[in-house]
Amino acid sequence: MIQINEVNLQTNWQKELANVVTDPQELLNILGLHDQFDARDFAAKRLFPMRVPRPFIAKMRHGDRHDPLLLQVLPVHQEYLTEAGFSKDPLEEQDAPVPGLLHKYRSRVLLMLKTGCAVNCRYCFRRHFPYQDNQVNKRSLEPVFEYLRAHPEINEVILSGGDPLMAKDNMIAWVLEQLEAIPQIKRLRIHSRLPVVIPARVTEELCQRLAQSHLKVILVNHINHANEIDDTFKAAMQRLKQANVTLLNQAVLLKGINNDVATQAQLSEALFDADILPYYLHLLDKVEGASHFDVEEREAKAIMAELLEVLPGFLVPKLVREIGGQPSKTPIDLGLLG
Repeated sequence: MIQINEVNLQTNWQKELANVVTDPQELLNILGLHDQFDARDFAAKRLFPMRVPRPFIAKMRHGDRHDPLLLQVLPVHQEYLTEAGFSKDPLEEQDAPVPGLLHKYRSRVLLMLKTGCAVNCRYCFRRHFPYQDNQVNKRSLEPVFEYLRAHPEINEVILSGGDPLMAKDNMIAWVLEQLEAIPQIKRLRIHSRLPVVIPARVTEELCQRLAQSHLKVILVNHINHANEIDDTFKAAMQRLKQANVTLLNQAVLLKGINNDVATQAQLSEALFDADILPYYLHLLDKVEGASHFDVEEREAKAIMAELLEVLPGFLVPKLVREIGGQPSKTPIDLGLLG
């Protein structure tokens, strides 16, 4: 039976989803920046809609046009730039064997449980993905489970999207039940940005169901800057930790946001304070519309080499690039700084 406080948590996160800011001018007005940007920037929301939850806006610095959280979500005119090497499908994943399912790695599959996100990050590598062709429901998920049963080499399912935590708790519980009935499935990994942009999404009902599963459950957060981590988010992570969920983080190296040693070190320290281990630091996936966020590999390697000097090894994420068609992520060799 769901307790009153659990009902409130569920209601709260759904209300926050319904109350996201979609107008760039409204966002700037909230932050006291109504006259700090050119209106021509806002036309880029036609390329990729703007969505920003208010709990995430509350973490932004009022009056600071260079706020690192703001720059991740605000449409800008540079999104219209066409750069060589940038494409609409940089990871070559718009050809699923079953709708909603990606089988890029031998032992792991990625299931796009939901095709929407609470927040639209402007550097998103799936900003052009044909989500309309990959929407799933209980009926359409049956071929996914049949595919898993027919491929005994698959032992891990990654829930992604969009954002899988856009699904309601009862839907996640149903998916868990189906996966738990497939003998070779050992792990469930959830890739989500929702806990950091709407911490109320981590409900007691969700935590209880995850705790009951015999699967090893891993939550991979997506946090790019230490300012995204506050006490409310830390409390949500503690609820998951008490449910025996392993907590990891992956970030993207973004020009003008976190491409310096001090910012990366602060992020790793803030993550560990929240009981989260840094996992991956991704070089930008070269998606059309995001070239202004790109950091050269040489610069990235120099940052990582220095980061190894200022942090213990367990707080240094792996620097990786994802290359379309490759059977795994590609680690960047820090020994080759030339």
